[in-house]
Amino acid sequence: MSDSNTTNFINPSTFILLGIPGLETEHVWISIPFCITYTIVLLGNIIILYVVKTEPSLHEPMYYFLCMLAITDLVLSTSILPKSLSIFWFNSREIKFNACLTQMYFIHGFFMVESGIFVAMAFDRYVAICHPLRHSTILTNTVVAKICLAMLLCGCIIVLPSILLARQWPYCRSNIVPNTYCEHLAVVKLACTDISISISYGLFVVFFVTGLDVAFITVSYIQILRAILNLPTKKIRLKTFGTCGSHLCAILAFYIPRLFSFLTHQFGQYVPLYFQVLTSNMYLVLPPMLNPIIYGALVLRPSS
Repeated sequence: MSDSNTTNFINPSTFILLGIPGLETEHVWISIPFCITYTIVLLGNIIILYVVKTEPSLHEPMYYFLCMLAITDLVLSTSILPKSLSIFWFNSREIKFNACLTQMYFIHGFFMVESGIFVAMAFDRYVAICHPLRHSTILTNTVVAKICLAMLLCGCIIVLPSILLARQWPYCRSNIVPNTYCEHLAVVKLACTDISISISYGLFVVFFVTGLDVAFITVSYIQILRAILNLPTKKIRLKTFGTCGSHLCAILAFYIPRLFSFLTHQFGQYVPLYFQVLTSNMYLVLPPMLNPIIYGALVLRPSS
């Protein structure tokens, strides 16, 4: 295996995932929080899906979007954590080339889907607070289903060019990926050709697409705050704003780790590689773990 790690090749049959470079001896201990995280993700999101399905009073647009979020979190976490744990526990570092691209597609695609779901949830809060009498007529079950389908298709289609580009590059430097999963930039950097198109498109997705999502959420909450400030009493204003609390917490838990990871990679020359890898894992695994805790405590429990 050691020879294949350094020999030049054009079409690698496998990649080697290093896990967390520099902390290989600590992999068993690092696996503990990863395992706990995955357990919480599975139990928390499955419970949310079950409660919403079995409680008729929760059959509303906000909870339908929450179910979509739970499904997305399950897919996102399952795309990364089982393989990471197999590296930590069994030193199973090999991943087939096509499996690597598939993992990359699901991870980055469903990250974009989740970003879109937060936009849809912001729109739901906007309609509920700014146009409460029209909420049921604007967000019908059909409209909610179309929004969820649009978010799914948008996220999956936007990421597809990155995967197709990564698939066509010739790889002749190494097949060693310094991460626990097939992160897009870490993989394409192994190509022995000009990858500026891949990098440019990746930046386009991060800044333009994700930026549009953040902008839409920001505009929605500006309108929400304006509507709340026009309410007659402080008690009513606080109660109304409280309905947005869980959504705001989930947004912060989603975008802040991503921003932190991006800044860490931008200043990578000053940051140890193991820390860059850890942050790239955290922005993917923390939101799926925190979302069921946030919504379970602030939304589902009081309603049920």
